[in-house]
Formats: sequence, C-alpha cells, structure tokens
Amino acid sequence: MFAELVRAGLARHGEAGAPPLDVQPLGVRDAFGAGDAPAGPAVPVRYYGRHAVIGPFPTADPAGRSGPQLPCSRCLERRWQAVRSVPLREALELGAGTRVAGPSPYLTPFAAEAVAGLIAARLTGGGPETGAFLAVHLVDLQTLAVRHYPLVPDPECPVCSTPEPDTDEAATITLKPAPKLRPGSFRVRDIGTYELPIEPYANPVCGSLGPSVVQDVSSTSTSATIGCFSMRSGPYLRETFWGGHADTFAESVRIGVLEGLERYAGMRSRAKRAQVHASLDDLRADGRAAVDPRTVGLYSDAFHAANPRVLPFTSDREIPWVRGWSLRDERTVLVPEVLTYYHAPGLENRFVQESSNGCASGGALEEAVYFGLMEVVERDAFLLSWYGRAALPEIDPRTSRRPATRQMVDRLEMYGYEARFFDTRISFPIPVVTGVAVRPDGGLGRMCFGAGAGLDPEAALTGALCEIATDAVNLQGRTERDEERLRAMAYDFDKVAALHDHPLAYGIPEMGDHADFLLGAPGSVRQPPCSFDELYGDGPGARPVLPVSGDLREDLRSCVDAVTAAGFDVVVVDQTMPEQRALGLTTVSVLVPGLLPIDFGWTRQRALRMPRLRTALREAGLRATDLTDADLNLAPHPFP
Repeated sequence: MFAELVRAGLARHGEAGAPPLDVQPLGVRDAFGAGDAPAGPAVPVRYYGRHAVIGPFPTADPAGRSGPQLPCSRCLERRWQAVRSVPLREALELGAGTRVAGPSPYLTPFAAEAVAGLIAARLTGGGPETGAFLAVHLVDLQTLAVRHYPLVPDPECPVCSTPEPDTDEAATITLKPAPKLRPGSFRVRDIGTYELPIEPYANPVCGSLGPSVVQDVSSTSTSATIGCFSMRSGPYLRETFWGGHADTFAESVRIGVLEGLERYAGMRSRAKRAQVHASLDDLRADGRAAVDPRTVGLYSDAFHAANPRVLPFTSDREIPWVRGWSLRDERTVLVPEVLTYYHAPGLENRFVQESSNGCASGGALEEAVYFGLMEVVERDAFLLSWYGRAALPEIDPRTSRRPATRQMVDRLEMYGYEARFFDTRISFPIPVVTGVAVRPDGGLGRMCFGAGAGLDPEAALTGALCEIATDAVNLQGRTERDEERLRAMAYDFDKVAALHDHPLAYGIPEMGDHADFLLGAPGSVRQPPCSFDELYGDGPGARPVLPVSGDLREDLRSCVDAVTAAGFDVVVVDQTMPEQRALGLTTVSVLVPGLLPIDFGWTRQRALRMPRLRTALREAGLRATDLTDADLNLAPHPFP
C-alpha cells in the first residue's frame, strides 16, 4: 500500500518512468543471514517505526567516489542492523525474530508524498555531496524532517562485495621509498589530509563504526573521544571501543576513526577469505612455510580443562590459514587465521584469543608495518620487565626538549599524580618507554600504566604519557564506582578476566605493591632519574639506539634487521579493507613469532609459559642468570 502511494506521488512529480521501488520493512529479518538479492536497479525504501530510509540510489560508478564497490540495499540493511539495540539484534540474530504489532500509523499518504518528493529530487540530480560515499536519507514520517548520511559499502555484503584473492602474489610485499612528512616524524602523510569526516563512520542509521562518537568532556587532560561498534562473536555481541586522545576534539575524532577502522579490519578478514584449511603437519609435509602456533604461545592444560569449549592446538588438527609475507626470508608464509584476525568466525578454531597487538594503519605500507612492529616490540618489552621484575633506568621527563611533554607532566602533578617513566629497552636498540602515573599518597586510584615505542625516544615517551594522562584523571572515580569488584581481584587474580580489568585493578592500593620492583616501595630512597642525553645520547653510560633517516623505509629496514639478527622473523599480513584503500590507507598485522604475546585475563597468560621470559633479561645483559619460577612477578600485568 505504501509503495503504491509513493509511486503515485512520483507520477505527480513527473517521474512516471522512474526506476522501480523496492519498499520493505527493516527489523523483520536478520540482514546478516541468508536472503534474496535486490531485484535489479531499484530505489530502496526501508521503513521501521516512525522512520523511512531511502537509498542508496542506483547510479553509475561516480569517478573517485567509492572505488570498486558501490553500496547496495543489503549493505544498508546490514549497517542499519549493526547499530541497533542489543535486544533487537538478539531477537533477529539469535531469537525467534520479530513480528508486526499492528498497522503502522506513520505510513500515511502525506508521508508517502514527502518520500516521493525526495526520490524525485534525487533522480533529477539533486542531493548532498558526501565525499567518498553515497548518501542515504532518513525521513521522520511524523515530522517529515529529512537528514542524510553517507553509507560505507559493506566489504562482507553477500550481494555486492567481491572478495580479494588470498594468493602468494597478493601477499608479496615490496618495500618502497617512503619519504617522511617532516624531520622528526614517522608519518608519510599528515592526518589532516585524510578524508575522514565522522558522518560515514558514526551515525545512528548506518555508521560503519557504530551509532555515535562521544566527546569526553570530563577529561581534564586531553580532549578524548570515544566510539564503539558491536560485532557478533558466536552467541554474544562483543563491544569494541575506539577513540582518540589529542589536544583538540577535532583531532581526536580523526585519530579515533583511524583506530576504529584499524580494529574493524583486524577483527576478522573482510576483504579476503581464508582459502587454506590444513594441519601444520600436512603443510610441513608439502614443504610449505607456516608459522607454528607453539612459537607464539599456547594456553596451559589447566586452562583448557576449565574451558572445554576452547580446543587446544595440535599439529594434526586442520585449521584455516591466511597468507603473510616474511620480511626476513622474503617469501610467503602461512599464518593461522586466529593469530592475525583476532575475532575470525568459527569459535572452534580459536585455540587462543589474540588481540589487536601488532595491528596498525598508515598512509603507506611502510608506515603501517613500522608502527605495527613498534607495538609488538613495545609489548614484548613491557611484559619482560613486568613479569621479570626488571630494574629499569628511570627517565627524567623534565629533560625533554618538548614543552608539551613538560607541561603535561606538570598538569598531572596538579591532579595529584606523579608521572614517572622508565627506559624499557630489553633485546633491541629500539627505544621503549613505560609510563606510570602514581598517587604519592598511595590512595584509591593508586596508579595506571602506559607505554610507547619508536626510534625517537621523545616520541616513545610522549606515547606513554598520552595514555597515562588520559586514564589517570578519571582513575580514582572509576575505582570508587567499582571498588568492591576490583578489590576482590587483589585477592583472587582469576577474577581479572577481561581487558579493562588489568589496568583498573591497579587503582586498588594493595595491587600497587606488585610494582614496587619498578617504582620502589612507598617512602623508600629513589635513585635520581637520568636525562634523555644520559640514556640516549653519546655518553659512556648510554646504550645504542638505531639511527633515524629521512626515509621511513630505511628506518623500518634497520628495525627489521635488528629483530631478525636476534633470531626472529617479522611476518606481515595485509588487512586493508576496500574503504581504507579508497582513502589511501593501509592496515597490516605484524607478527614476530617468539616475542611475548600480550593476553587479557589472568588464566590466559601465555607469556608465563614461554622460554623467552626466562632467558631474555640474561641475554640482554640485564641479569646474570635465567629467571626461575621463584623470580617471576606472578601478578596480572597492568597494561591498558
């Protein structure tokens, strides 16, 4: 009936020969399940409650807009469903579905006339400019207010997407010259040059990264922004947060969108599909290079006994693999899908739960690989120092040449936190800095941690400072609101079960005692911190740092050489989604088998079972002997 009213309205607008209409309700079927393909070049009209969504309009590929994939009505339905409430998604995706409660009071002739007028205007060339993506229109059928939103094509759409082949040729990486944006930078493009308006990624109709982005006006240190999208992982909807922490909300939003796209790309393969399903034994018998999951770390037998649904890895078990590229051996290498896409579908294949560690985005491949490798090195060093109780040299942040660094340290002191920093270089001549914001009085909200890594030690310290400056100002309040649950973790580490439990647990004063090896016990005499020049300069006590060039490719090569010289491989998997590629972005996952993996949940700590934890500090000359079990700091890491 409503479709007939809209067609009549189009005829009155002189559009009797317009493309056919495809009028359907939203929220009555699971858009992520099987379904019929749209019938030909029709104008989609979807309605739900008091709203109608019109578009995307059938059109030829507009040059320079959305690349090889133009969105279809199924893209809209999938994006729309992804930003709905949890109860509606549960009903559509896991329950018995939904049903119409009665005739809609909003599908009136007057509303149909408004929808017809909008369609007629679009068909005659009117409409908004939305940059890289086509627009859909939200019509309030009660007030007739109209808004438009850009629709990002869904790279997993079963109708219009074209999966990229996962071949040896496609996995091959050739590092090219990557001149830096400016001296002291490790980027090839300014973040301000990316076309990253927030509307395609965070909007209540079809936001690819969730329904909204929130400005954290309660933060008194940085202009933080936070967004969130949900993705089904078996029977539950997993919330994934993204955001930025910069000096202005505008910059934080742009950083946040980049982070959100990076996490969206890394959770599961959207542009490619795993095409190799085999056991490690079979791959080796065929002479194919593959990453052995045992070198990356596995869970204990006790974990699998307590979690029987998580099947342990065995070398004769068939699992899906994706292709990566070994920068050391310059050849294709197969990588278990769950080690690089950390929420790949098929819970039966997930013998470990990986995280976004090593995933990074950049304006060039070389940039993305550099930052992914820095993250892997940073977290390996942090875990080695934490679990190994390493005595690290302290850095005096007031010797920084960056005024913003010194000012932020002073600002944290005004809020009751002392910012302390430690040189966390362990195995490689790559600066890694651990930052800690500490309440000198030892009270509630006692401490929080952060870290940064990069060839510029000033930038590494800035990265750690940004994390602790954002978290510290809200830590006391968050600890007070959740004190009962967090305090229980201090006496039963098994209650440290999720990602956010790790940093929040150290808001409890007694948990801070586990960091005495690094910070010293309250009231103890502290050694004076070292200046940047003492630690990273040319003096007799300074340790070597890799040189910095004007080309990011050369910096990356020197970092890769340092890691491979220590006996490790550097494997890169390209995770770039079509919408990222259209913006000139590249996203990769960097894996260094043998370095300590970071896990969240006390019972999942693979690092505690890996040989490197026992040997690395001795090999680096930081202690005389290997670590024994009695030497380990058996407390959950506080990494955020």
